Amino acid sequence: MQHTVTPVGIVRSCFKEKFAIPRQPQLAPAARAVLELLPPFDQGDAVAGLEQVSHVWLLFLFHQALEDKPRLKVRPPRLGGNKSMGVFATRATHRPNGIGQSVVRLEGVEAGRLLLSGVDLLDGTPVLDIKPYVPYADSLSEATNTMASAAPPAIAVHWSDSALPQAREHALRLQQPLVELIEQCLAQDPRPAYQVPPAERVYGVKLWDVQVRWHYPHPEQIRVLEVVAAD
Repeated sequence: MQHTVTPVGIVRSCFKEKFAIPRQPQLAPAARAVLELLPPFDQGDAVAGLEQVSHVWLLFLFHQALEDKPRLKVRPPRLGGNKSMGVFATRATHRPNGIGQSVVRLEGVEAGRLLLSGVDLLDGTPVLDIKPYVPYADSLSEATNTMASAAPPAIAVHWSDSALPQAREHALRLQQPLVELIEQCLAQDPRPAYQVPPAERVYGVKLWDVQVRWHYPHPEQIRVLEVVAAD
């Protein structure tokens, strides 16, 4: 028996491309998004009472990673991208039905939209359901995961003399914590784990409507080169 699902909302996020999105929610608290609810859920009745909640679970589609052929094994970035694990032992984006889940902070509740932070969702992500986070049931002190027992170590992020003023100027224009967002995302080291780039190689990503470019003067250090309006 087949059952179709339809989105209840669409995420409008600071992340305009997949590269540099944190690999788990809450690793970049400055990552902001708005969840725009779709009819009939864009009425105040659908979110009544949600103002009593600090965090919500979002069930969503990895809409840019949908695949016709299921994968039984994947190569999670946490293990360096070279070691295979069973798909159900990982949170890889290549899911059997393309379904992901994230717990995010609820910054505000309005009729027709939710204001979120700590997101790890690409702009345009379809959300299938929203559920309140329940601390006594969802936080298990005895839970273990030896493959990912703690957050990955952060890499040092430094700024060029021109990049930091650029970022602050755009932050004021956007009214967003752009400097913090850049530092939090880049500290997760978005390059493939198996890659050791030469110092002259420049990386870039679009956050909000700005292009951020950086390089690795040393393998364990990032230097932000510029933050400019995206083309």
